[in-house]
Amino acid sequence: MKLAITGATGFVGARLLALAVREGHAVTALTRRSQNERRSVTWVQGALDNRQALQRLLEGADAVIHVAGVISAADAASFEAGNVTGTLNVLAAATSAGLRRFVHVSSLAAREPELSLYGASKARAEQLVQSSGFDWAIVRPPAVYGPGDRETLELFKAARLGLVPLPPRGRLSLIHADDLSGLLLALTEPDAPSKVTYEPDDGRDGGWTHREFAAALAAAQDRRALALPVPAGVIRLGAGLDKLLRRGKAKLTADRAAYFCHPDWASDPARRPPPELWRPAIATGQGLADTAQWYFRQGWL
Repeated sequence: MKLAITGATGFVGARLLALAVREGHAVTALTRRSQNERRSVTWVQGALDNRQALQRLLEGADAVIHVAGVISAADAASFEAGNVTGTLNVLAAATSAGLRRFVHVSSLAAREPELSLYGASKARAEQLVQSSGFDWAIVRPPAVYGPGDRETLELFKAARLGLVPLPPRGRLSLIHADDLSGLLLALTEPDAPSKVTYEPDDGRDGGWTHREFAAALAAAQDRRALALPVPAGVIRLGAGLDKLLRRGKAKLTADRAAYFCHPDWASDPARRPPPELWRPAIATGQGLADTAQWYFRQGWL
């Protein structure tokens, strides 16, 4: 097929792009910056607010996978622009291009829109997709890890030292970026289910407690580690300090602190994709170990 992908230069998007090419698809991919030539990939320079670029991106495509979005921002307007208006622009361009298949990457945060500006913006984006006339599919990934990911890198580093700072209680689900990419590609097939919302994971029922996750991160590096319970108030204080020190470049914003402190980020088993469509292929222990080795080879660990 000919697939259009937004967010193809990010962590998940890059893994998705590589898998799509390996599976024989032709891809048009949106990028803000010039990219090197790549087999079976046509780069379209532009952003989600560029209508002409979106039209070029979607021209002749059989399906679009909308990965691009804003994870961290300083205010509600930035989340609105990146996640809501950006999605609306892609939907409009897809309508003009005559596409039928629209695969949208959301987040588990959309289940709890009152918790964070990020979650609220992802929930509004989902509503736009659901009210469109497309054969749509929404995927809410849990915590995504894998080679190239900088979000979980800090946790790997902490586990290497023996203590992983995490909220005091809770659980989360995990998924390797390549497994997630496999699901996204499966959903572009003409006979794939439509008007569905899936919450994929690594197949571990109930997800991982924070203590189990810390131990798994350490085991992936042949180490032992404990989860270091960090009270919600301390996390919020850390967010304030990060903003004070790094201003607009702060990684732990107040919005992310609110998201992190929620006790249940495990995927809903009732929303797992049907096994005849997709199932995870990468065992989490092996996936974490492979990721640690990749970090090590790159000099990140």
